[in-house]
Amino acid sequence: MLIFNILTLFPGTVRCFFHESILKRAVDRGLILPRVFNIRDFSKDRHQKVDDYPFGGGRGMLMTPDPLFQAVEGLDTRGKVIYLSPMGKLLNQAIVRSLAREDCLTLICGHYEGIDHRVVEHLIDEEYSIGDYIMTCGEIAAAALVDAVTRELEGALGNSASRLEESFDETGLLEYEQYTRPSRYREYDVPEVLLSGNHEEVKKWRMKRRLVNTLERRPDLLHSAVLADEYKELLNEVLEEKKNERG
Repeated sequence: MLIFNILTLFPGTVRCFFHESILKRAVDRGLILPRVFNIRDFSKDRHQKVDDYPFGGGRGMLMTPDPLFQAVEGLDTRGKVIYLSPMGKLLNQAIVRSLAREDCLTLICGHYEGIDHRVVEHLIDEEYSIGDYIMTCGEIAAAALVDAVTRELEGALGNSASRLEESFDETGLLEYEQYTRPSRYREYDVPEVLLSGNHEEVKKWRMKRRLVNTLERRPDLLHSAVLADEYKELLNEVLEEKKNERG
């Protein structure tokens, strides 16, 4: 079982994520144990205040260090302590897989203008960002991390093969396009190869489309992609076709 300790100012925002879909199933199956803690409960202020003005001036408020130190140090098990922050390393599938091997993860959800940096320096093990944009609070980022990590746990998905050939799988490539019935909708048709019944040709088409999609949409991923010889041959074919298209 993987324990998620989630420290937040808005417990209700976090708890709702565990009442639906894959996360609910993982909880019911005993694969994960979410434990949600209200940071205000660890404030020594009679009004449960957890924020203050930053030294040196500036806009906004910062979360003060003591409630966070008290909350984390009071946990019976905390594992790796993670702060969700735009200054963190970009969360990717390789990191997600490594986190799925942990027994416990403690997630700190930031708010306001962030948290006192002494928490980052002396309490945090890892700092992760889910993208280059700013959100109001860290709860959504924490939920994204929990969801991604949970999917990597054996038994979380109805079919473990669902993880294969998804975007950012072991190859590092994006996924191929997918279609379902009807084979013609209005004047739009499903690619003929998918209707052919030729499994080898379907496999080749899907592999090739993964390469094309990655090349066109996220070419940066190809630098770190782990490609088998079969993929490498198709990549050469794709690059040659692109070259011919450009004339």
